[in-house]
Amino acid sequence: MSTMRTAAALTGWGVSVLLLAGVGVVASVAPGELPDAAGFGASQLVAGLVAVSVQALVLLRVAASPRLALLAVAAVAPVAAAAGLGVATGVTSVAVLIAAGTVVLTTSWRESAGPLAGAALLVGLGEVVRGLTVDGWTSGAIGTAALQGLGTVSLAVLVGAVVRTRRDTVQARAGRDLALAGEQTALAQAAVARERMAMARELHDIAAHHLSGITVMTGALDRQIDTDPAGAKEAVRQVRQQSTAMLKDLRSLVALLRDAEPGHGTEPETLEGVPALVSAARVAGRDVTLSVLGVAADDLATLPIGPLAQLAAYRTVQESLTNAARHAPGAPCEVVVDARAADAVVIVVHNAAPLAPTATATPSVPGGGFGIVGMRERAELTDARLSVGLDADGGWTVRLTVPLDAT
Repeated sequence: MSTMRTAAALTGWGVSVLLLAGVGVVASVAPGELPDAAGFGASQLVAGLVAVSVQALVLLRVAASPRLALLAVAAVAPVAAAAGLGVATGVTSVAVLIAAGTVVLTTSWRESAGPLAGAALLVGLGEVVRGLTVDGWTSGAIGTAALQGLGTVSLAVLVGAVVRTRRDTVQARAGRDLALAGEQTALAQAAVARERMAMARELHDIAAHHLSGITVMTGALDRQIDTDPAGAKEAVRQVRQQSTAMLKDLRSLVALLRDAEPGHGTEPETLEGVPALVSAARVAGRDVTLSVLGVAADDLATLPIGPLAQLAAYRTVQESLTNAARHAPGAPCEVVVDARAADAVVIVVHNAAPLAPTATATPSVPGGGFGIVGMRERAELTDARLSVGLDADGGWTVRLTVPLDAT
């Protein structure tokens, strides 16, 4: 900004000097072309040069206070006119134009009104003084002075207002673009966060389910290896099956994250996979039963429920069985898929109270674990209703109500 003000001050000084020189040339070559130019000589030329130089210095030295600089350069006009500048008094208006434009650009309209009015009066006073020193008092002197003062300041205000409006428009557009960029960044960050949460839910559901089964089977294996070698071998095969299933599910998740080409991806899990979850739990030695009401077990995937809701229901059953194995080992567990209602499918997973207190006992209030948090998030995404909590008998029940035609 200081560089621009310096350039403006020097440019104004150069224009004023050229105008002053032009008045001198016209006065010497064709004095009749300018009123009152006959008396214009070297002394007036020097006085004009001093006046415009003083104005340039004021613009350079008082740049930090534009309003004060405006009044100072405007005050030069009556002083120069009193010193006999005569017809060339108007050259002092160039600096006034620059100073007034600076005030309009750098201060508010309320703060600039006083200095602008003062500058108009001083410029008009310079015209009055010029008229008195050259022609004496005339009836039109006041009108001419008012026109000179108002015209000079009004021109500066008009130009300054146009520049200020364009500058404000550019700044507003830049601010809008910055806000839009910030909004896009925030949206992108939110999308990334949602994707991370989705991946975390999938990894938790897959790993927790299979690892809990492997933990149960390896615990039995430790006791069977000496007393029941055949049972131990069967447990090893089951561990291998669980590990293979977990690896398959993880590969499926990676394939989905890579956005595999059509025909090379893996279909997401559906309600049709619930019987397999129950069967795997039974193979692991857990007491789990399945009841399917209103539809055959083989037809669960044909229910009018979208793929996301099907996956949410499948993961809810999977996580509920995992939690039952972890918090109530050995307790009977029942899975019910009720499709008899006309508007919703109800999935209930109920496990009885733990057979003995454990260090990982079920919390007394719902919503304590990350798995339950994931189930709630999945339910919200599909407009389903999830309820979890303790029963009167000390057991734990998870109920998911999925509306038909849910996504």
